[in-house]
Amino acid sequence: MKTYLNWSSGKDSALALHYLLNQDKYSTELLLTTVNRKDNRVNAHGIRTSLLQEQFKNIQIPFQIVELPEKLTHEEYSKIMEQKYKQLNDKGFEYAVFGDIFLEDIHNYREQQFSHLRTKPIFPLWKKDTNYLIYEIIDLGIKAIVVCVNASKLDKSFLGRVIDKGFLKDLPKNIDPCGENGEYHTFCFDAPFFKNPVNFSAGEIVFREYSHDETKIGFWFCDLLEETT
Repeated sequence: MKTYLNWSSGKDSALALHYLLNQDKYSTELLLTTVNRKDNRVNAHGIRTSLLQEQFKNIQIPFQIVELPEKLTHEEYSKIMEQKYKQLNDKGFEYAVFGDIFLEDIHNYREQQFSHLRTKPIFPLWKKDTNYLIYEIIDLGIKAIVVCVNASKLDKSFLGRVIDKGFLKDLPKNIDPCGENGEYHTFCFDAPFFKNPVNFSAGEIVFREYSHDETKIGFWFCDLLEETT
């Protein structure tokens, strides 16, 4: 079945891709990622497009990047993505894969986006125990580093840490181990399906605030820099 994966650049989409590559039912023929056009970075994760390209080079699956304006409404975002989903639908893609785990509003939103298309959204991680999933990520050898934390939930000292058992031990008890509530985001730099690990170094740490429904939300970001060998 012709399939594409919505690739976030982080650990959850890496685990979803691992599942797909190990099931004969799916033929994963495309990775799809949204990027902020002004900053040239992956949305939410803040990863430079050059590092995203390094991921694609090592995964060796065709990809497409959707460039989004710096500021856009939810309605504008939905319109852009629905156009892209329709294009892929018309190219014969039967499944669109997402790495969502338990956020019902996002799940329902995605279901609605595809309700008029032949392409069907699937969620291989859906409703799985995040305590189980995070250890599966570690045990499979999916390697990811924390690149963004919600300042109201986690201290910036978690930035730049690799997801391992030591990281999990230090997480506060009220934090979802997979960061499914937006507590943190990651960059996957190696996995069983990578040809080679992505080489990078940690750069500047910056704080940014975003407005949502008249509420300001602050995030710490660790900029990652591409390194060549």
